[in-house]
Amino acid sequence: MHTFIQRFVQNKTAVACFLILVLIALAAVLAPLIAPHDPTQMFQESRLQGSSSDYVLGTDQFGRDLLSRIVYGARVSLWVGLSSVFISAAFGTVFGLLAGYFGKWIDSLIMRLMDVLFAFPEILLALAIVAALGPGTSNTILAIGIVNIPIFTRTVRGAVLSIKNLEFVESAKAIGAKTGRILFREIFPNVTAPLLVQASLAISGAILTESALSFLGLGVQPPDPSWGGMISEARRYMELAPGMIVWPSVAMTVTILSFNLFGDAVRDILDPRHRSK
Repeated sequence: MHTFIQRFVQNKTAVACFLILVLIALAAVLAPLIAPHDPTQMFQESRLQGSSSDYVLGTDQFGRDLLSRIVYGARVSLWVGLSSVFISAAFGTVFGLLAGYFGKWIDSLIMRLMDVLFAFPEILLALAIVAALGPGTSNTILAIGIVNIPIFTRTVRGAVLSIKNLEFVESAKAIGAKTGRILFREIFPNVTAPLLVQASLAISGAILTESALSFLGLGVQPPDPSWGGMISEARRYMELAPGMIVWPSVAMTVTILSFNLFGDAVRDILDPRHRSK
C-alpha cells in the first residue's frame, strides 16, 4: 500500500484527475448547498439570458438556472455511473471467477453468453433494454449495468486463469479449503487491481451512455436535470443561447476525460509493464 501511495503521488496525471473527480463528487453531494437556485424552478422573465450576477452561466428556454442544473446533473451522472458499474462489477466478478476457476463446460457456457452480449454495440443494446423496460433513471442504471457485465467477466476471468495454478491456490486446495473460500479469500484479492482499473474506465463509459440515452429521451426524464438531456434541449437554441449547449458539454467532457485518464494512470501504477517512463 505504501508503495502504491508513493507511486500515486509521483504520478501527476493521477493526482490531477483525482482532485478533479473529488471536486465533482463534492459538488454532486453538496448540490443543495452549492446550487444558487432550484434546478427545476422556472423564471419566465429570465428566459435565455447570458451570464449575470443572478445567473452565473445564464438560463435556459424556461428561465432555469444553468449552473444549478449542471450541478444537479453531476449528481445524476455520478449516481448512474457508480450504480451501473457496481451492478456490472458484481455480476461480472462472479461470472469471471466461476468461468476462470472451473473451466470446461461452465467456462464455455458463461463465455458464450458474454459473446452474445458482446455481439451488440453497447449503445444499441442499452437502447433496446431501456425501450423494453421504459425510460427512467432506474431502468437506465439496469440497462447500462447489463451492457457492461461482459467486460468485467472477461477481465476477471483472464486474471483468474493467470493465478489459479499458483502455489498459494494449490496450498489452499491441499489443506482442504472449500471452493468458496478459495475463490473469495485466495483468488479474489489478487484480481482486485485489474478490476478497479476496469471500474474506473467503465464509469466514464456509463456516464457517456447515460447522456446518450437522455439525449434521445430514454434516460433521465424531465424536469430532472441530466447533461445529455440539457444538450438535447439546447439544440434549438444554439444561436440564441450558446451557453445552453457549451456548459453541460464541458462538464460532461471534463468528467469523462478525468475518469479515463485516472484509470490509465492507476493501470500504469499497478502494472510495471505499462508504467510511464
